[in-house]
Amino acid sequence: MGHKVNPKLFRLGPVYNWDSRWFDDKNYAATLLEDYKLRKAIVEKLKTAGISSVEIERSINSIRITAYVSKPGIVIGRGGAGLEELKKFLVKELLKTKKGKTLPKMDIRIEPIKEPNLDAYLVAKNISDQLARRMPHKRVMTQAVERAMTSGALGIRVVLAGRIGGAEIGRREKLQQGTVPLSTIREHISFASVPSLTKKGYIGVKVWINRKES
Repeated sequence: MGHKVNPKLFRLGPVYNWDSRWFDDKNYAATLLEDYKLRKAIVEKLKTAGISSVEIERSINSIRITAYVSKPGIVIGRGGAGLEELKKFLVKELLKTKKGKTLPKMDIRIEPIKEPNLDAYLVAKNISDQLARRMPHKRVMTQAVERAMTSGALGIRVVLAGRIGGAEIGRREKLQQGTVPLSTIREHISFASVPSLTKKGYIGVKVWINRKES
């Protein structure tokens, strides 16, 4: 068996940074759980805006949340109304975990994703949604690969695993175009794994995209 390492974890430091950045030696477990709940709530709230990732940065009395979305207009809303609504929603979520403690000053930032076809999570989520709608898996994979390569990717790999097409026996199907060197640390590899719930069970969707340096 091969030893698999998450491509982003493998590149922490030289290429990528941590999604949560803070130091807390006394309440580490509670802060980590709070980050998990906040991230989960934000992803659920902003799923229609094409959210890809959430970064949380904490200091002594403040917390900065940066959400990367493909449709920032949906989040911000007319005159920033959507952003204020999101802030109130997150304050409620923090109140559930703080339990009477003073809330930190919150700074919410929305960053647009310039090219959604080069973001592995958005590509995997799109494939997952189409498979759940019973679209032909080969066409879905081919279209995802073609869009990524047209958008400027150096390479893309898509792997499906499970009862593909409702088959009785699970199998793996792979489609790759270009180069995806997972062992080369300097390469910007975007990776995501998203399950697709179909009528016959779950199908695992994994996507690796080799992007140019931004």
